[in-house]
Amino acid sequence: MPKLRVHNLTITVDGFATGSGQRLDAPFGDGVDGLHDWMFAAMRDLAEGRTGLDVEEVARAEENIGATIMGRNMFGPQRGPWPDESWRGWWGENPPYHHPVFVLTHHLRPDLPMEGGTTFHFTDEPIETVLERAFAAAEGRDVRLGGGAATVQQYLRAGLVDELCLAVAPMLAGRGERLLDNLGEAVDGYRVTRMVASPAVTHVHLARR
Repeated sequence: MPKLRVHNLTITVDGFATGSGQRLDAPFGDGVDGLHDWMFAAMRDLAEGRTGLDVEEVARAEENIGATIMGRNMFGPQRGPWPDESWRGWWGENPPYHHPVFVLTHHLRPDLPMEGGTTFHFTDEPIETVLERAFAAAEGRDVRLGGGAATVQQYLRAGLVDELCLAVAPMLAGRGERLLDNLGEAVDGYRVTRMVASPAVTHVHLARR
């Protein structure tokens, strides 16, 4: 049965997925410089044929994925109504997804086809409906849930995330957006299945009970 999976969502030791003041020149906000350095290094190693724990985690995130769901804040730095439709994401004309991507937003815009098979669909539907659409688009494969933290929290509260793979970086932020705050009884539906550390980060895998 297809799953909803979160992969390599990197947080600080004090639980922040972003810092404060996210903007165009600071996509993850202030106070979290270097948060994703481990991932960029692992992606380079993967492309160059090297191995290692972090490389394995990065590679696993791409296995059997047929669609992605993300929040508006992951697609771009804008808030509120779109000033225009010139913003086409952080990734250039050929984003790395190569499949349908559903962007949760209160401010709709037309579908955005890109090179390489990626099409961004902007939707304000309930998260359960969006997940149904993503599963249909994935055609039997799994769906990946991207950021930001608020988007992942919504799906966790609804008990819809099957696998949650975190990378805990050895740094403190002190402010920003925490991933696991105020989930209440939702955390009861998950268990830790694996915890292993590389020199750069600690990988923590959780699965729905």
